[in-house]
Amino acid sequence: MAASELYTKFARVWIPDPEEVWKSAELLKDYKPGDKVLQLRLEGGKDLEYCLDPKTKELPHLRNPDILVGENDLTALSYLHEPAVLHNLRVRFIDSKLIYTYCGIVLVAINPYEQLPIYGEDIINAYSGQNMGDMDPHIFAVAEEAYKQMARDERNQSIIVSGESGAGKTVSAKYAMRYFATVSGSASEANVEEKVLASNPIMESIGNAKTTRNDNSSRFGKYIEIGFDKRYRIIGANMRTYLLEKSRVVFQAEEERNYHIFYQLCASAKLPEFKMLRLGNADYFHYTKQGGSPVIDGVDDDKEMMHTRQACTLLGINESYQMGIFRILAGILHLGNVGFTSRDSESCSIPPKHEPLIIFCDLMGVEYEEMCHWLCHRKLATATETYIKPIPKFQATNARDALAKHIYAKLFNWIVDHVNQALHSAVKQHSFIGVLDIYGFETFEINSFEQFCINYANEKLQQQFNMHVFKLEQEEYMKEQIPWTLIDFYDNQPCINLIEAKLGILDLLDEECKMPKGSDDTWAQKLYNTHLNKCALFEKPRLSNKAFIIQHFADKVEYQCEGFLEKNKDTVFEEQIKVLKSSKFKMLPELFRDDEKAISPSSATPSGRTPLSRTPIKPTKVRPGQSAKEHKKTVGHQFRNSLHLLMETLNATTPHYVRCIKPNDFKFPFTFDEKRAVQQLRACGVLETIRISAAGFPSRWTYQEFFSRYRVLMKQKDVLSDRKQTCKNVLEKLILDKDKYQFGKTKIFFRAGQVAYLEKIRADKLRAACIRIQKTIRGWLLRKKYLRMKKAAITIQRYVRGYQARCYAKFLRRTNAATIIQKYWRMYVAQKKYQIKRAATIILQSYLRGYMARNRYHKILCEHKAIIIQKQVRGWLARLHYKRCLKAIVYLQCCFRRMMAKRELKKLKIEARSVERYKKLHIGMENKIMQLQRKVDEQNKEYKCLLEKLNTLEGTYTSETEKLRSDLGRLQLSEEEAKIATSRVLSLQEEIAKLRKDLERTQSEKKTIEEWADKYKKETEQLVSNLKEENTLLKKEKETLNHLISEQAKEITETMEKKLIEETKQLELDLNDERLRYQNLLNEFSRLEERYDDLKEEMTIMVHIPKPGHRRTDSTHSSNESEYTFSSEITETEDIPLRMEEPSEKKAPLDMSLFLKLQKRVTELELEKQAMQDELDRKEEQVLRSKAKEEERPQIRGAELEYESLKRQELESENKKLKNELNELRKALSEKGAPEVTAPGAPAYRVLMEQLTSVSEELDVRKEEVLILRSQLVSQKEAIQPKEDKNTMTDSTILLEDVQKMKDKGEIAQAYIGLKETNRLLESQLQSQKKSHDNETEALRGEIQSLKEENNRQQQLLAQNLQLPPEARIEASLQHEITRLTNENLYFEELYADDPKDYQSYRISLYKRMIDLMEQLEKQDKTVRKLKKQLKVFAKKIGELEVGQMENISPGQIIDEPIRPVNIPRKEKDFQGMLEYKKDDEQKLVKNLILDLKPRGVAVNLIPGLPAYILFMCVRHADYLNDDQKVRSLLTSTINSIKKVLKKRGDDFETVSFWLSNTCRFLHCLKQYSGEEGFMKHNTPRQNEHCLTNFDLAEYRQVLSDLAIQIYQQLVRVLENILQPMIVSGMLEHETIQGVSGVKPTGLRKRTSSIADEGTYTLDSILRQLNSFHSVMCQHGMDPELIKQVVKQMFYIVGAITLNNLLLRKDMCSWSKGMQIRYNVSQLEEWLRDKNLMNSGAKETLEPLIQAAQLLQVKKKTDEDAEAICSMCNALTTAQIVKVLNLYTPVNEFEERVSVSFIRTIQMRLRDRKDSPQLLMDAKHIFPVTFPFNPSSLALETIQIPTSLGLGFIARV
Repeated sequence: MAASELYTKFARVWIPDPEEVWKSAELLKDYKPGDKVLQLRLEGGKDLEYCLDPKTKELPHLRNPDILVGENDLTALSYLHEPAVLHNLRVRFIDSKLIYTYCGIVLVAINPYEQLPIYGEDIINAYSGQNMGDMDPHIFAVAEEAYKQMARDERNQSIIVSGESGAGKTVSAKYAMRYFATVSGSASEANVEEKVLASNPIMESIGNAKTTRNDNSSRFGKYIEIGFDKRYRIIGANMRTYLLEKSRVVFQAEEERNYHIFYQLCASAKLPEFKMLRLGNADYFHYTKQGGSPVIDGVDDDKEMMHTRQACTLLGINESYQMGIFRILAGILHLGNVGFTSRDSESCSIPPKHEPLIIFCDLMGVEYEEMCHWLCHRKLATATETYIKPIPKFQATNARDALAKHIYAKLFNWIVDHVNQALHSAVKQHSFIGVLDIYGFETFEINSFEQFCINYANEKLQQQFNMHVFKLEQEEYMKEQIPWTLIDFYDNQPCINLIEAKLGILDLLDEECKMPKGSDDTWAQKLYNTHLNKCALFEKPRLSNKAFIIQHFADKVEYQCEGFLEKNKDTVFEEQIKVLKSSKFKMLPELFRDDEKAISPSSATPSGRTPLSRTPIKPTKVRPGQSAKEHKKTVGHQFRNSLHLLMETLNATTPHYVRCIKPNDFKFPFTFDEKRAVQQLRACGVLETIRISAAGFPSRWTYQEFFSRYRVLMKQKDVLSDRKQTCKNVLEKLILDKDKYQFGKTKIFFRAGQVAYLEKIRADKLRAACIRIQKTIRGWLLRKKYLRMKKAAITIQRYVRGYQARCYAKFLRRTNAATIIQKYWRMYVAQKKYQIKRAATIILQSYLRGYMARNRYHKILCEHKAIIIQKQVRGWLARLHYKRCLKAIVYLQCCFRRMMAKRELKKLKIEARSVERYKKLHIGMENKIMQLQRKVDEQNKEYKCLLEKLNTLEGTYTSETEKLRSDLGRLQLSEEEAKIATSRVLSLQEEIAKLRKDLERTQSEKKTIEEWADKYKKETEQLVSNLKEENTLLKKEKETLNHLISEQAKEITETMEKKLIEETKQLELDLNDERLRYQNLLNEFSRLEERYDDLKEEMTIMVHIPKPGHRRTDSTHSSNESEYTFSSEITETEDIPLRMEEPSEKKAPLDMSLFLKLQKRVTELELEKQAMQDELDRKEEQVLRSKAKEEERPQIRGAELEYESLKRQELESENKKLKNELNELRKALSEKGAPEVTAPGAPAYRVLMEQLTSVSEELDVRKEEVLILRSQLVSQKEAIQPKEDKNTMTDSTILLEDVQKMKDKGEIAQAYIGLKETNRLLESQLQSQKKSHDNETEALRGEIQSLKEENNRQQQLLAQNLQLPPEARIEASLQHEITRLTNENLYFEELYADDPKDYQSYRISLYKRMIDLMEQLEKQDKTVRKLKKQLKVFAKKIGELEVGQMENISPGQIIDEPIRPVNIPRKEKDFQGMLEYKKDDEQKLVKNLILDLKPRGVAVNLIPGLPAYILFMCVRHADYLNDDQKVRSLLTSTINSIKKVLKKRGDDFETVSFWLSNTCRFLHCLKQYSGEEGFMKHNTPRQNEHCLTNFDLAEYRQVLSDLAIQIYQQLVRVLENILQPMIVSGMLEHETIQGVSGVKPTGLRKRTSSIADEGTYTLDSILRQLNSFHSVMCQHGMDPELIKQVVKQMFYIVGAITLNNLLLRKDMCSWSKGMQIRYNVSQLEEWLRDKNLMNSGAKETLEPLIQAAQLLQVKKKTDEDAEAICSMCNALTTAQIVKVLNLYTPVNEFEERVSVSFIRTIQMRLRDRKDSPQLLMDAKHIFPVTFPFNPSSLALETIQIPTSLGLGFIARV
């Protein structure tokens, strides 16, 4: 592509700048070939002429489009060059606060100098399992990639962390190790991952120090190998160290510190255990005060010491060895304070009894004299003799410092050895990941031996890095099968040869060290002679003969030769070492053992691994004659060997690179110094990576991504079904130069700049489309505006004309109105005069007429009163005469009637004594009375039930009243507060009244003052006006006070309500927190329990390893047991006759008090019955004696006997009838006819059902008749007694005597007349009694008719019920019986409502009758049992007939005529809802019902919760037997078996869901049938009878509740494991709405494609999975409330994982992705609506995700937008809001980035918000679960056990 096409007007370029390194500018006109000057405009607005280089004529670098700025991967930039890289890093670091950026395979990490919340465990969990390109750059992503490649490729990995001091290498390595420790865990209980992390504080304390560039600078290099087993869990680690900076022990530059451990010791000197060390302040010791900065801001050395000691303890370094280490370190500090005094120029001495040396010798356990001597002398050995020579002061000081450095280096290596031993594992290492934390390229003003070694190591690492990058590029091109040419890259092998080759710098240095008089000057001359002018990379400084310059890959470095030889030799006087070896302190000689292995402080086995930093690759054996001095390796030689070994290790692994950048030298947070950054980028090889990438095809697109991004550049005809061919055709049209791109197998490769060109074309196309859209819309808007203006003008004209017309009309109306007003006023005046005259006339007339009327009225009143007086007198006289006559007549009548009545009475007494008359009057009444009595008994039962219901209602009423009383108390409190407020108001009113009185008093004074003198009039008026103003002010104040009082009252009430709401919310939160804490403890307990079980299994395995052939497992045992299971062919109907024989004691338990009362009453009735029988026998004997008297009344006795004989005949006939019916039934069943015999419509079936109903009805009727006959017989025998005859005889004699006394005829006549009158009277009474009797008989007939109708209705209902299933049949009959009894009860209550005494006697009679009915029921039960036994036999015969007939029926007939078998046994037995099993069958029960039950197999067709019901019914039977051992054993076995099943199949959702629902159902059953009133409210009476009677299982309910919580948590974990792979792909990456979000260019780390492939998950996948979960839970019968909690947890997981990934993915934070997320959330809400789960709280868990999506879409510019965002995003934390705004990335050029000022505005507005600083949501959080009580309506006695369960050994009871 020609430069003229790119360097056009408004194109942006980068130009060099001495201050900012690179500046951005804009072309003011197009570039033409041949131009020497470019017209530019800087960003500040300044114009500039940029001159091109006349030799190279290179144009300035082009700037990338804005949408590519801030990319995660630098290789995604279209233009790859230094300014683009620098600008991208600066934008990410400063604007977006992102410290990590990819550069191909390198992770660039910029030190923020600030603690960031991006390293928590939630971030680790978010990156775990993710692809490296799918998440934003992070050290955790690199660690995850290394871990994943180790597991996938089974190849060892290395993470190489490099950078300058202060760039953050140590922290990055530490976080990588923390990631491995967290993700992998340890393979044993030794907590190896904690030990690996614990090595960091130890190594930092002894190997890190404060420098001018870094407060925690690592002064050594280390390579940590973290070992993993075959399951990729940490088993151990090993550490290698490189080039410890020993010189820091004795010297520190200004503002620097020694190693941290010395300052930690000084800070902890006051501890009692450290008193023996005699330490003090750090300023006291020479080795710690040289830098003048003993304190680091924000670091507490005392606490750091505590952390160091804890780490040592964790790594197995016990207290004695720790104190030994601290003793040696304290000795080094005291050694530094040892001073020397010069005797002369050749010798020196130590002052006598020098305290620092005395302390040093005491701590080291050496002799003071020897150490004092050898610090000032040295031994020289010649060929013939040895002699001791004193040394001068400066040499003695150097020897002291060398000794201190040597001791510290030995101690450092000793600690490293023991850390390695603590981290070593006996398990074989399968693979490892190495973390290399090594110094970066260094250049200072004065560079010495340390910098030389550091830069040498970096040269080796850079060479390895270059080779690896080139290899990856080559592999990529070969994989895509595109032609490639050899890329030229910088090879630093010549520089490495200069250093390490033969006669290289290191060789010459070692050779000079061996020379007797070697010096730094002679070594420099050898270097000049050997390499100067021969090697282009070696130079000599112009002004120095003691330095040399090497051209490294990063920069030229000048090294000063001074000190090279001394540091390379690392010389220490042997005599001093011998003194230390002879120490009494055991640990000190151990440091200097070169050949022996040090003793482990933890008594661990030696690791067998030698630290590579101290051992050469191929050690040679030392001959006895040789001295150790000749074979001592130099530091350079050791370093070269260890570096070679390190490179071999790295080459054998897959490397991962982390380059740490230091943004500024002042440690300012988020401050970017471009100059320093460029230096480090050049030094660490990032720009070299960019150059290698840019040399080839740096931009790479898949065909689908290219098509999605540049679809706008294609026409419809260009789009083919083959995406690859479509892309080829389009690219050939867009880019004419075919060398600018290549087509691979799956990708298109572009050269640098081509993607920017395509983006420019795309932006131009979109801009043209936008212009056209804008043009059309603007025209439409202007047309709309014109039409609105035209319409407005017409409207204004219309309104103006209307206004004028209205004004004229108003004038006319006013004129007319004035005329009318005048007319009416004149009329009014005239009318008023007339009315006055008329009123006066009327008043005169009224007074005159009134006077005349009053006179006439007075006259009439007098006449009326006279008439009344006459009337009263005449009436009194008439009444007096009448009363006298009436009294005489009545007296005569009474005398006559008395005589007649006496005669009639005698006749009636004679007639009344006859029994025959009595029988006539009362015939048939006994039967009716007994029937009524029976009804009354039934009514009494119903009344008793209603009383019980009334009691329950009273209980609920009392509870409600208590609640209302509490509410009333609260209202009274509020009322008291209101009273207080009103009292305040009254007090204020009193004050106002006082003020008013004062006002009145002032007014009175004003009046007196006015009267006294006029001269004060003006003053008083002024005073009054003032007082009025004060009055108004007081009134206003009063009003304001009233208003304030009302407002305060409102505020008080509002605040109280708010406080109440807040307190309730807080209590709910506290309850949830407590519940969550408890459930977390349960989770931890279950984990420990599982671990304990695993350890037990391991122990058993270890115990039984010697005898594998004799082990017996549970599976063999269970298989043996399964051979003896009962046969399932034994049907339930065969067991029922046997169980029918059981005594009635096994029925459900009754109320014992009532049972005892009834039993007592039965015995009393039996005694009464016996007494009555004896009396009956005695009276029968009396009757036999008086036969004569019985013959006088043969008719009465004959009638009674006839009645009894008739009844007996009827009973005999009914008995015969029953026998005949039974014979018919036998005949019908014995017939061998067609198979229709046993069908429901067959004759046998109909006969059986009809006779069954008729037998039951007739049985009831006959029982009642027998009772009636018995009562009649007893009453008749009592009535027929000899006393009756005697009474009649005596009555007749009395009558004769009375007749004889009446001798006078007049008296007889008079008696005769009276008798006639008496007869008439009795006759009338008899007629009235007859009428009443007729009425009663009519009423009884009506009652009989109603009973017949009721009987018919009952038969109809019975016929209907027989067609229903058993459960519905029972419910229907119960409902009908309840309605009938309530109707009867209401009838009797109305009947006896007027007379409570009758009602009381009626209730007593009901109770008595109830006792009689109990006796009848027992007899009836016996007869029913007999009939049922016969029916049982018939049913068995029917079954045999059915089997016989089925054998003769063809399959075709079976299909045509389906036969339903008769299920008679279900109605036969009244089961008690219990299951009986033997104690020995308990394991078989648990095995078949729990261990071997599979939800996908047998359990699918079961009743939901059937295993729980079966287990509870077994518990009920054990409770019924009062066997506590059986109950305890069964419950314990059940709980343990459920745990075993979940441990074995805990990853299966169906299994966990099945047992969660069954555990909850078992728990609900234990509550429902516990007998506690709170759980029995919803039970039926039958269910209340099934309650447990002997045991309180509340403790087991708690255990089951805990088990249910554990199962729920396991279910959530299973859900999360299933959903987690789907969520990110379905909710974020997949484009549910196609074409909305564009695809931006990506770098080397490819993102997961958002286009749905066959293997990717979509939103539909998530919804299908949710449907699957929901259907499984519903199928298993899980409680609805529990399902809601599970759904809420699922939605929380979806929302949390989606939001966490959104917060960690910059490419997902765009406007279009916000639309996609909101659409996906709406689909989830629609799913909730479909499942009726909107009230489950699941939608609220998605609120943070919804608000994040809204935040991506809202406007983000003005302060109003900031206010709207703050109010909208209340579910997001401040950190999350700021993170989303920082990550917001435009996908198209028309979108704008969020400005830094807007983000700061948001932060300022949210600074007062108190929320969590945590960035990510806790995706592992589990809401506390509750199990609301859910009683079951299923009756236990109706549950059938399928034979498929294999539970034939248990029996229903």
